[in-house]
Amino acid sequence: MTYENLLERFIRYVKINTRSNDRSTSTPTTQSQIDFALNILKPELEELGLSNIHYLTENGYLVATLAANDSNLTRKIGFISHMDTADFNAEGINPQVIEAYDGGEITLGDSGFRLSPNDFPNLKNYLGQTLITTDGQTLLGADDKSGIAEIITALAYLQANPDIKHCEIRVGFGPDEEIGIGADKFDVEDFDVDFAYTVDGGPLGELQYETFSAAAANLTFLGRNVHPGTAKGQMINALQLAVDFHNQLPAEERPELTEGYEGFNHLLQLQGTVEEAHSAYIIRDFDSDAFENRKANFQKIAAQMNQRLGSERVLLDLHDQYYNMRQIIENDMTPIKLAKEVMEKLDIKPIIEPIRGGTDGSKISFMGIPTPNLFAGGENMHGRFEYVSLQTMEKAVDVILGIVSQS
Repeated sequence: MTYENLLERFIRYVKINTRSNDRSTSTPTTQSQIDFALNILKPELEELGLSNIHYLTENGYLVATLAANDSNLTRKIGFISHMDTADFNAEGINPQVIEAYDGGEITLGDSGFRLSPNDFPNLKNYLGQTLITTDGQTLLGADDKSGIAEIITALAYLQANPDIKHCEIRVGFGPDEEIGIGADKFDVEDFDVDFAYTVDGGPLGELQYETFSAAAANLTFLGRNVHPGTAKGQMINALQLAVDFHNQLPAEERPELTEGYEGFNHLLQLQGTVEEAHSAYIIRDFDSDAFENRKANFQKIAAQMNQRLGSERVLLDLHDQYYNMRQIIENDMTPIKLAKEVMEKLDIKPIIEPIRGGTDGSKISFMGIPTPNLFAGGENMHGRFEYVSLQTMEKAVDVILGIVSQS
């Protein structure tokens, strides 16, 4: 179905820089996310006539309710999307709208970059559709402004068509998902639903209730710097220690060499000097035992290096981030069965597969609200080659409407 203002709404949202900041200690981590919630989204929800609209300063969530209009539909269902974008240039976003995509290369503004089906074969899935791309200078922000636009468009459609019966709907727009802390302070009691969906997935049909279990490992290597000409037996090169640590991890267990249910250790940062160096990793696995073994291996390597060095020169800060939400959702598959039935009625093939990444739904599920993930449409997210299909976004709205009208 075609929805009025969906494209305009999405483009208006993505032009606003709401990038999160992993070095900030505030909640949200950037003022732009607060401004987006209070100055853009809140007035729209008010104009739509939703109730109990409130911004929670302690966690950065904007929450609102659309009351049920049929007493027979007794479930309370939530829809959640995040306001922040990833760590790529988000200033001066200038989206391109490509109507009736012809299957060829798309020139991304004057940047010199091209979006080519030779590099990104999924483009072939969108022949004849309307694509929204970047101009090659920034990311697009479909992750997750597409989800926000879809949720609000669904609410607007229900308000404009009161003959469509629906259950009580609660929506939540939160911060800082891209840096893994957005749902840390989520208020389950305030949200008060039977189950929820994050609208934060990728291509058409994605329906996900499995995620990695995740940990972060931050290492500090303490060296001893002396003149290289007299270094023998005296110098301890902190950068070399970092390299030595990395070389003891399984070489084949990196993101670029894994897929499906295979876990990985991902080196995110490596910097420093002879005197002191730092590296940062993320650790991911779907299997609980394998996840614990990965963390144990980091601890083992650090301990063995310190033993050989004769002092504590390898300092490891290791902490869990989130866990595989399948452990919670498989206890009651109602939200999955419901979404699957709706998609099939809409002739959308459900793609039920694990998320090789994170979602706020992982933490929220363990807090007490089962929260699987629905597709929002984005492709090539987090960079200049990001794009989304308007027709896929429209189908995401269809799915939201189908879920709430059958509950």
